[in-house]
Amino acid sequence: MKVGVVLPTFRDDATEALAVAQLCEELALDGVFAYDHLWPMGSPTRPSLAPLPVLAAVASRHSTLHVGPLVARVGMVSNAHLVGQLRTLARVAPGRVIAAVGTGDAKSRDELEGYGLTFASADDRRRDVDEVTAALAGEMTVWVGAGAPATNELAWARGITLNVWGATPDAVATMAQRGPVTWAGPAEEDVVRQLDALEASGAHWAVFAPGGDLRALAHWRHRR
Repeated sequence: MKVGVVLPTFRDDATEALAVAQLCEELALDGVFAYDHLWPMGSPTRPSLAPLPVLAAVASRHSTLHVGPLVARVGMVSNAHLVGQLRTLARVAPGRVIAAVGTGDAKSRDELEGYGLTFASADDRRRDVDEVTAALAGEMTVWVGAGAPATNELAWARGITLNVWGATPDAVATMAQRGPVTWAGPAEEDVVRQLDALEASGAHWAVFAPGGDLRALAHWRHRR
């Protein structure tokens, strides 16, 4: 199982995110990711860096790290623009981009409407996810953010990896019976036990929220 982290991008600039990425490469972790939010959820007065420029800066500096949004939400830009952004990132990091794409949900509705964007219906957002992932499949690794049963079924029907947030190892194991699964979420106090359980559940990646113990993650990743 590969191990990655989400960069701290709810900041005024990318200084801390770039420092975390450098440490990840030094520790030989597998990849770094970035949230796709217009502001931190529920905090409209706080800053949030655009994910893909930060990831491009990381990719140009650190040739061993996989990079990707977690997840790029449809509806923030047009489908064609999102596909173009991810293809451009892949030119900076060929073979190292993970195009994780998601529908978003009602929790992020305020962000979109706050910037005059339309919060489309769930069916329309799923159609957008289907269109974007179909365009990118075969060019780079593609994940779909797990959510409603219909969204999960879309991924399984196309053989696309599902990324689940904060799911228990038992839930991951159940999903893994249908297709490839990756996990993301916060670290527990006993992160070694957590990693062991996620690996046993069949997760292909474990991606941790910002602020975790990177050295503990690296120790687990390379202990064998």
